[in-house]
Amino acid sequence: MVTKLPYSWYHILKKQYDALPSQRLLAFQSNYINQIGPNIKVSGLFIEGYFTTDPQNVEAVLSIHFEDWGLGTRREGLFPQLGEGIFTQDGIPWRHSREVLRRQFVRIQYQNLKVFDVHISHLIAKISSAKGDTIDLQPLFFEFTLATTTHLLFGEAIDYLEEATQAQFAETFDYASDVSAIRLRLAEFHWLYNTKRFRAACAAVKLYADQFVARALKDQKDNGTESASERYPFILDLYEELKDADLVRDQLIHVLMCVVPSSLQAFGDERVVLDETRLHAYYLGLCSFLLVRRPTALAKLRRQIESVVPAGHTISRAHLARIPYLRCVINETHRLYPQLPVNTRTALRRTTLPSGGGPDGKSPVLIRKGIGLVWSTYHMHRMTSLYGHDAEEFVPERWEGTDLEKKIGFGFLPFHEGPRRCLGKDFALSEASYAIVKVVQAFPNLRLPPHVTKERTGQERQTLGIAVSSAEGCQVAL
Repeated sequence: MVTKLPYSWYHILKKQYDALPSQRLLAFQSNYINQIGPNIKVSGLFIEGYFTTDPQNVEAVLSIHFEDWGLGTRREGLFPQLGEGIFTQDGIPWRHSREVLRRQFVRIQYQNLKVFDVHISHLIAKISSAKGDTIDLQPLFFEFTLATTTHLLFGEAIDYLEEATQAQFAETFDYASDVSAIRLRLAEFHWLYNTKRFRAACAAVKLYADQFVARALKDQKDNGTESASERYPFILDLYEELKDADLVRDQLIHVLMCVVPSSLQAFGDERVVLDETRLHAYYLGLCSFLLVRRPTALAKLRRQIESVVPAGHTISRAHLARIPYLRCVINETHRLYPQLPVNTRTALRRTTLPSGGGPDGKSPVLIRKGIGLVWSTYHMHRMTSLYGHDAEEFVPERWEGTDLEKKIGFGFLPFHEGPRRCLGKDFALSEASYAIVKVVQAFPNLRLPPHVTKERTGQERQTLGIAVSSAEGCQVAL
């Protein structure tokens, strides 16, 4: 590439290490990316690779030359927690896993929004019963998304567990995911981070998923396949296909990663449901985080909601489609805080990137087999060349009455693109839209607490695991 990293590895590593305590690593990286440009060749001791925020190159990797790129060391980094599934597979095994999961998302995408009612009622009740003037919505959103996911896909919600058990699982799952994120960044050196606590956390997550499989198989044995399939269609369909309870369990964990809005969301399939539980929860928290910091946007959204769905009325998909500003808010939140901020691929064969070479940086670049590529959706989504001078700001209006999404193409990746495009897109949008509308309706005085500092978007302290979230949660006043 025409642009090489103009700093030593020692300089970059030290500066990034220094930025970690402030929890503003992505903001720190923005300074370098903005100065150097969208395509960077990185070379150093034992390392050679490329970094890009160029939509043309991202499109080549995710779509046009999809077969030329694989997961590289991701499988080894994630396998202890996830096992076999779409996030750890390439080629034929990946296609098989994706098709098995695709059938389930086709099944649920036409579900009535009423399936969310019991869980949204629990969420609102917990918010309403909060003590004090301020409440952190982030952990409550996690409980909500985990409950809806386990209910719709696994046959029963996590609600049946005691709150202490739910909290313990959430903590264990978060820890395992955070370590997995570190192992991803260590690449070939992932084996350096394989502590006893990490192994125990991975085992606990698998034990949790095993419970769902065991209950479904017991129900099938006791009551017959037809009866049990009404309660556990997802699990029993997987078992019919895979014939192995451990493989079914692994697929469930991959789905949890997708639907537990924090976990591995921007993986692409990558976001299945985990774009999806942790990811969904992080997304709902960040959406609220942004709205209370821009009261005019929150007020505008509330007015549109009230004009379409009076309080107390049942909400349908048709109602949601008639609230255009809601989709603008959702797009803008995805833009500023993509659930998978950074992603990687490794060349499986000699291939090319369409941009970054030659004196002007616009010619193709030859990529050898085994070379790695990193792209940052987070930084690409904040490029002024794509989004204008206010690219760092929360401005839902940029999506109103325009063809911006079509115009920028792979410059906007809320649900990944190409063959690994998120299977749970409809599920994610339905869940997020319904939750946002219900919370806005239920709490007309939702606002930023007076004691909370309002920092510029992107400059707040962040927790950066596989996904990105606010390190301070989502503090709101009611």
